[in-house]
Amino acid sequence: MNGHIVLCPNAHRDEGLAATRHAAELLRSHGHRVVISPFLSDGLEDTWPADLPTTPLEEALKGARLAVTLGGDGTILQISRFLAGSGVPVLGVNMGNKGFLAELEGGELGRLLEVADSDFSVLPRMMLDLKLIRGGKTVYEGRALNEAVVRALVSVVRLEAMGDGREITEFSGDGIIISTPTGSTAYSMAAGGPIVEPEAACIILTPICTFRLAARSFVLTDDREVRIRTIDQGEKEVVLSIDGEPVDFLDGDELIVKRSRQTLLMARVSDRSFYDIVFEKLNDKDIT
Repeated sequence: MNGHIVLCPNAHRDEGLAATRHAAELLRSHGHRVVISPFLSDGLEDTWPADLPTTPLEEALKGARLAVTLGGDGTILQISRFLAGSGVPVLGVNMGNKGFLAELEGGELGRLLEVADSDFSVLPRMMLDLKLIRGGKTVYEGRALNEAVVRALVSVVRLEAMGDGREITEFSGDGIIISTPTGSTAYSMAAGGPIVEPEAACIILTPICTFRLAARSFVLTDDREVRIRTIDQGEKEVVLSIDGEPVDFLDGDELIVKRSRQTLLMARVSDRSFYDIVFEKLNDKDIT
């Protein structure tokens, strides 16, 4: 079978790299070529075992047919910006807490053999391109699989959201979340936003702890260009967070958000529906 499999362990989640070792041995014993490319494992370089040779991710992805992350949803979120547009699908093995993005749990490593034999489907996930403008110049560009958040650190802030040059909403509150359908079950949902099927095409705006009763979530078409800015921010501390990565948001800054041309390909092996997963992850009680 053409192409190799890239294992991307988060060594902070995969304690002792036990799952990585098991996955590599299992796949190799069945004739699959495996390349190991650690991700989010900073600070552990000096203790990395010599018998697990590694390859930088950019090089490892060349000719790969699948990338497997061993960590949590955060690992998938951070690696998504490198995999988007690569044509290499990703499959997550959850080594953390509850996760919506990981397809397998840590105790299901045996199912990697099904995936290695191409027994999986591939679903594209929409992403967002983000650009932060300061003084007429672009000071940051990035991409998000889940969301971008503009949030005040201490006091409330007044925010304005525009869509293709027209005002969508203006309110005072803790901040605003600009989410993809994939991110609808993350921070946006916790802030009262809608749950959206991950294969849908839309952009979701969700205010955070607003003081305006009329301020609600908006579900926009996916071709909308959204601009976010603060009003009279002054010395208030505001931060832009892109899938958890913080960026300073200064008075006068403007965030431009639009659908990315790049998508993330996610491998799917489970026969559970999205609704089954939502019910399983969000229900703390068994219902008889």
